[in-house]
Amino acid sequence: MLILLDTANIEYIRKGIEYYPIDGVTTNPSIISKENKDFLPLLKEIRKIIGKDKALHIQALGTNAEDIIEEALYINDKIGGNLYVKIPVINEGIKAMKILSDKNIKITATAVFTPLQALMAAKSGASFVAPYVNRLDNISGNGIKVVSDISKLFKIHNLDTKILAASFKNVEQVYNASLVGSHAATVPFNLIEDMLYHPLTNKSVDKFIDDWENIYGKNKKINHV
Repeated sequence: MLILLDTANIEYIRKGIEYYPIDGVTTNPSIISKENKDFLPLLKEIRKIIGKDKALHIQALGTNAEDIIEEALYINDKIGGNLYVKIPVINEGIKAMKILSDKNIKITATAVFTPLQALMAAKSGASFVAPYVNRLDNISGNGIKVVSDISKLFKIHNLDTKILAASFKNVEQVYNASLVGSHAATVPFNLIEDMLYHPLTNKSVDKFIDDWENIYGKNKKINHV
């Protein structure tokens, strides 16, 4: 499963790329605005940090097809690399997806809340669909079931579109999304760290060090014994 960072925070992205097996970065207008920085320079800095081969997902803001297409072509031209334009699954968005896919612009269908929305986007040329897991859970829906149903639909109809599950608040949601067939997950930085954490792991490491130091001395490394 691909693991992406859902942030535009430069510090988080630098650390994420340094420490973890990050496959790319996703952003949206809300995430970008939190950084309170100029739009293009911020995105170019993100691209520089992650390199041209890792995926960068950037959302168009327009709500009619013509504006979405114009923004998508602009973003693709200015940022480049392995770029995906995020487009919401509204009527105008679907229209734009069909046109942009014919222009070989890679698309991530976003704000997906139902399997049929995902199916429509996939048939319109989207490379990824992004179901919002936690937002569904917050309205007494079942985000993981939606991810599972999308996966089943894509397999039944032999669609190549991948699932990029989004909107997570805990690692259990990420884990369950991976179990039901999500090809990728975009995760906030704090959850990336939490995916590794377990108190018994830390306790085990402390025990290894204590046992070693009882015999070989404090702060003695393997290559210094």
